[in-house]
Amino acid sequence: MRITREAPQFWRRSTLPWPARVLLPFSWAFGAAAALRRLRSTTARVDIPVLCCGNLSMGGTGKTILVRDLATRLAARGARPHILSRGYGGRLTGPIRVDTQHHDARDVGDEPLMLAQDFPVWIGADRAATARLAREAGAGCLLMDDGLQNLTLHQDLRLVTVDGGVGLGNGRVFPAGPLREPANQGFARADAIILIGRDETGMAARLPENLPFLAARLIPEATIRRLPGRQVIAFAGIGRPQKFFDMLIEAGVTPVRTLSFPDHHTYSERDCRRLSALARQPGISLVTTRKDLVKLPDWLRSDVIAIDVELLWSDPQAPERLLDRLGLTQ
Repeated sequence: MRITREAPQFWRRSTLPWPARVLLPFSWAFGAAAALRRLRSTTARVDIPVLCCGNLSMGGTGKTILVRDLATRLAARGARPHILSRGYGGRLTGPIRVDTQHHDARDVGDEPLMLAQDFPVWIGADRAATARLAREAGAGCLLMDDGLQNLTLHQDLRLVTVDGGVGLGNGRVFPAGPLREPANQGFARADAIILIGRDETGMAARLPENLPFLAARLIPEATIRRLPGRQVIAFAGIGRPQKFFDMLIEAGVTPVRTLSFPDHHTYSERDCRRLSALARQPGISLVTTRKDLVKLPDWLRSDVIAIDVELLWSDPQAPERLLDRLGLTQ
């Protein structure tokens, strides 16, 4: 069974060891190319509010869970939210609306498929064309799952998500570090910062003082109450699988074994057979994330317990105040 390709350790260090220094010229080229693409971008507008949940670093920061949380709040306001995604990992380029009855993760990507269980979701490399289709289909507002670096669609509210466990790593642009662009450039386009998880790097003290700062943490939903006392094997193919495993431990569930896969991992037939064999071991419960569950074949899903997560905000009213800025009344 394949194990995840971990991010280089030097991505997390404050100092720059020789591998990072060697890669710095490539980072400058990567950053310059990205900046040039943004300068050449033509920004389209749609006449409904657009909210972007993006990040500055490679890998998972919790932004998709943030999108779902905010979509739930917008739906409660009667705002008819539709979600836009590039459809990373899927073979369809769109623009197309995700259909959970006919599409699978290989078609549209795992995160869009997961979100489409709760909300209308559209994928498309052309964000402007995708946004127009969503509006024509009745969207009252749009949430972009990722897209902070994509300026082809006007964004009325831009939120930057930061993983509290790793912060911004060594602060360098890929490949010398984990960033998609220099942090100061990304923060300059942001309207607020969302720090998700325990702040283990002192990130809060280094954030721009002029930006609103909200804190939240991921907590498991009620399914996890079935697990204490059981022998659990946990597996995950997310940006940082250890976050999922740590969450289980904090909830009183200590896995006897953990299996980490790359983010957006496509589970092969061999993977599934091995997971099935683990699930059939006496007394074992096989546990994963909701994002991973949607990528498993139907015959295996019944053998796996999916633990969904939600956001617990330090200030419960803070996200509502953010959404007020879109001009959508409750």
